[in-house]
Amino acid sequence: MARLDHVITNIVDVFLEYADDGGKKRQLNKDELKLVLEKEIQTPELKDKISPDDIEEAMEMLDKNHDGEVNFREFCRCVCVLAKCYYNKKTGKGCKKGKGKEHECEEEA
Repeated sequence: MARLDHVITNIVDVFLEYADDGGKKRQLNKDELKLVLEKEIQTPELKDKISPDDIEEAMEMLDKNHDGEVNFREFCRCVCVLAKCYYNKKTGKGCKKGKGKEHECEEEA
């Protein structure tokens, strides 16, 4: 499998694994989101962006439709923000607080 194929299928598989509620809503509640972030993020550059103590704030930032859960689209936003932070770290740009979209790296993850 090509690398990008692998990334895409992993994102879907991780979401479905943690959002498995017997085939109903397929959304992540706060505890499930916390578990995903704690277990599935191990890279220090990314793990530093996620504080288990701030999961409530992360949930509020991700849950754009305010239903108390994170759907697949909202989960993809989270993954995208973390990918941007990692990209900025690798290219030397870093994630700076208070700098437009880059502020999301701190708040949304």
